[in-house]
Amino acid sequence: MFHSFTYGASWVLSKVRVAAVCLCTVTAVQAEPVEILALGDSLTAGYGLLDENGFVPKMRVWLEEQGLDVRLVNAGVSGDTTAGGLSRVEWSLTPATEALIVALGGNDLLRGLDPAVSRANLEGILKVAQDKGLDVLVVGMEAPGNYGPEYKAEFDAMYPELAEAYGALYFPRFFEGLYTVGSTPAELRDVMQMDGIHPNAEGVDLIVEAMGPAVAELVKRASD
Repeated sequence: MFHSFTYGASWVLSKVRVAAVCLCTVTAVQAEPVEILALGDSLTAGYGLLDENGFVPKMRVWLEEQGLDVRLVNAGVSGDTTAGGLSRVEWSLTPATEALIVALGGNDLLRGLDPAVSRANLEGILKVAQDKGLDVLVVGMEAPGNYGPEYKAEFDAMYPELAEAYGALYFPRFFEGLYTVGSTPAELRDVMQMDGIHPNAEGVDLIVEAMGPAVAELVKRASD
């Protein structure tokens, strides 16, 4: 009887240890943050701002406040076009990358590049993401009217059309949050840097607040 009990207790103890190890393993897996690469230009990079006031650091804080465990990687390069994004997207990804934010096109506009070329570059980025099984959030950009109505229509449409074609999430405009303040340069002066192109720290807060739910949805997709 004594030996039987000893054997039974040892067996139970071993099972408890195995269960504890398994639980720790599961917990460790669940604790891993979702890694998202933010592929963009100076708007993503945080041009003209202290590091903590840039788009990526502020978005990290916003996501943390929502209780989301995310490793948001800043892959913004000032002056980058859609072509630049396409040329570096593959080597910017790591085996841990699970999702991608694509926020490019502003410098294509500044250079007046053919929207067909920009579209092909963005589609190339989405194909890379598709091949690697990454969830994507496409952040749109609007062309100014001075290039003409045809240019504007073609440029503006490429973002939602490509997002739909590749099953990506879509956020209409990087500057969406600023439109709560106004739409003219005079109205936006208090949320922009002196160049009138890049947001200041207050402007970034508005941008993050508006885009945050879309990024949170991206996190949810990547976690499922």
